[in-house]
Amino acid sequence: MSITLTPATLDDWQRIVAWTDAEGWNPGHGDAACFLPTDPAGFFVGRDDDGRILSSISIANHSPDYAFLGFYLVAPGHRGRGLGLATWRAAFPHAGSRTVGLDAVPAQRETYRRSGFVPAHSTVRWSGRPSGAPAPADVVPFSPSHLDAVAAYDRRSFPADRRAFLSRWLAAPGRTARLRLRDGRVTGYGVLRPAREGHRVGPLCADTREDAEALLDSLTAHLSAEEAVHLDVPEPNASATALVRDRGYEAGFSTTRMYAGTAPETRLGEVYAVASLELG
Repeated sequence: MSITLTPATLDDWQRIVAWTDAEGWNPGHGDAACFLPTDPAGFFVGRDDDGRILSSISIANHSPDYAFLGFYLVAPGHRGRGLGLATWRAAFPHAGSRTVGLDAVPAQRETYRRSGFVPAHSTVRWSGRPSGAPAPADVVPFSPSHLDAVAAYDRRSFPADRRAFLSRWLAAPGRTARLRLRDGRVTGYGVLRPAREGHRVGPLCADTREDAEALLDSLTAHLSAEEAVHLDVPEPNASATALVRDRGYEAGFSTTRMYAGTAPETRLGEVYAVASLELG
């Protein structure tokens, strides 16, 4: 069986996001509409001769130096036929000479290693409940006037300027975005979005654990005590791991961040939760 790789439409990608739900990824509501404009030419679907979508992959070019790979999927019932490899080979040149990052599930780590990817660290999904604690007064709702300051703050812990992405991610329907200001300076920001199951927090970036806790409390203050909250926490940030563990969150599955090319230097100690495992 052969496939033809084509750029994905929003309708196509909403279907792919539905696939991820079946895989247990628990996608957020509205994720597809936020993801696709990041690099409209970097989201691909593989179609058979009848036009049916059988595979997908995204290679989003965030900057001239950095890209991120995700959504590497083949439809159930069509796996083991080489469709995934064909999709990979057709799409990967889109990254050009950029360093490419990805988050690998355990079953795929060796596959990626054979393609030149090197492990950097693990990311663990932690799940728990809101604390019910009040948020400090210096945690404020995000508004468009904050975008420049938040994007500059985010750039410290992400390998590229993603101002345009954040303008969508922070303001999408149903989302709660907060930042902490001290003496007019951003010391952290975070986003909570509804997901297929519960809510997901990410990014959550902060100068200190205390800043991160204040943001987390503010983001979840409107949730009931029974609602689930999920964070994808980079394992090297011991402060972040201690925060969720001390709050009674439970560790779930883990992924491995891997890079092909020179691994970027970022302030990982400020990342308390990543935005997504699909786009970095």
